[in-house]
Amino acid sequence: MTQRDKWAKRPAVLRYRAFADEVRARGVQVPYSGAIITFGIPMPRSWSSKKKTAMLSAPHQQKPDIDNLLKALLDAVHKDDSGIWQITACKRWAENGFIKIT
Repeated sequence: MTQRDKWAKRPAVLRYRAFADEVRARGVQVPYSGAIITFGIPMPRSWSSKKKTAMLSAPHQQKPDIDNLLKALLDAVHKDDSGIWQITACKRWAENGFIKIT
């Protein structure tokens, strides 16, 4: 994001801000250590039901990158996330998108 994004209102920035607002509205909490975060990435509608069944819970090895997902989540939850010192994260295919924090 850049200074220009404060007024340019690019679609990617609007989606990010909507995500951050939703996370805050739901009261999501991420501890500073020991969190296990699973990102469920929704499968494309164009996939056949056979492929969806085969890929359910399989590792997601495409974009978006896990570090970008994690950064967006932590920036939305913590004003200063520099205190986080241990976290485990993975991303998997899912029927519907989700974020699970344990």
